Amino acid sequence: MEDRELIRECLDGKVESYKKIMTKYGGSAMAAAMNMMMNVQDAEDACQEAFLRAFRNLGRFDPERSFKNWFFAILSNICLDNLRGRKRRKNLVNRFMKEDAAASVVRDRGASLPGREIDPRLLARLAPKERMCLHLWAQEDCSPKEIASVLGCTRSTANVHLHRARVKLKSALREGTHA
Repeated sequence: MEDRELIRECLDGKVESYKKIMTKYGGSAMAAAMNMMMNVQDAEDACQEAFLRAFRNLGRFDPERSFKNWFFAILSNICLDNLRGRKRRKNLVNRFMKEDAAASVVRDRGASLPGREIDPRLLARLAPKERMCLHLWAQEDCSPKEIASVLGCTRSTANVHLHRARVKLKSALREGTHA
């Protein structure tokens, strides 16, 4: 059965047709994702997200174009976004370590964290507002005043959230814990 026919059936509500599409492209999607992500779990997550996005956006798909190319563009973008996320986490560690370069505690321990990625489970240990403050500070270079504006709180409250997030993350990084 051709992709166009399967897509038409999907749009008519036949979920089984989308399962056929997933079976048809699942192996090659996983291979492509593995080549980009170099990690089985990340590749599986990217494939799952790509199939989900493609399904949600089937109504926007132009049937005159190649479904395979459209799908792999989605998958590629997801992989690239995830890889950029890895780089941002790595940059976050580097920023912490540069900031702490003068601190004797870090020097005395000979911290070898630059270049190491932050395990997402570390960030999961932070409260949502702490994670948002940390992101805005580390990735978007926002000032505490700007963070307060985004969160709809006072500058001092934003400073408290940011301080708590940094203390928790630094402590976890120094301990080398990831869970």
